Amino acid sequence: MKLYDRLADWWPVFSHPDEYRREAAHFIRVLRGATRPSPHTLLELGSGGGNSASYFKRHFEMTLVDISPRMLRVSRRLNPECEHIKGDIRRVRLGRLFDAVFVHDAICHMTTEAEVRAVMRTAYEHCQPGGAALFVPDFVRETFLAGTDVGGSDSERGNVRFLQWVVDPDPADTTYVVDFAIMIRDRKGRARVEHDRHVQGLFPRARWLRMLRDVGFTARVITDERIRDSFLARRPEVKRGAHGRGAH
Repeated sequence: MKLYDRLADWWPVFSHPDEYRREAAHFIRVLRGATRPSPHTLLELGSGGGNSASYFKRHFEMTLVDISPRMLRVSRRLNPECEHIKGDIRRVRLGRLFDAVFVHDAICHMTTEAEVRAVMRTAYEHCQPGGAALFVPDFVRETFLAGTDVGGSDSERGNVRFLQWVVDPDPADTTYVVDFAIMIRDRKGRARVEHDRHVQGLFPRARWLRMLRDVGFTARVITDERIRDSFLARRPEVKRGAHGRGAH
């Protein structure tokens, strides 16, 4: 995907951190209220350019994992105080636990149940017993809405404007398509157009909940019409006298 590779340096202009303020405040409230005491350490899986982390870091000690070295470089510029780790969120194992785990729309790039479960397993394996994980897909099957959107912003380096076109070519499968037409104008006024296609996963709420429970979480849907559906999962606490993982 071009946006996360050779166009990554344009990410802060394509998707400015200011656009994340409202939803970040919502997710922070959800996470802070998910456990008692509130989480101190937070692992973000699929952290991208670090826009969510730029708000979360005021409330949590952050560790950020992403598969794209170029997006990690963008995030390090925005969040130099956060730990950054290159890794595939389906397989990475850091060998430590966190009070909470956050998975934003990177989960959308998982197009099969096996891939979604792999990310859920990664979250589970890094979540303290009694800790929480929050998953935030762009859509579930029940909320999917085809259509178009526009965006972009300006910077000293140049300007970006884009058209986003969301379609579901086959409602019987578990994917939909997002096409981006991106116009980039550099500081000398030279313009070029890039096309980037993302194939993303789409699953019903009930399947999300079943997959979370299958990997060991308890889970519920959090519905907010101003934001989007999210899934708050808890790793059960270890019962006294239990050995190994906490009893389910």
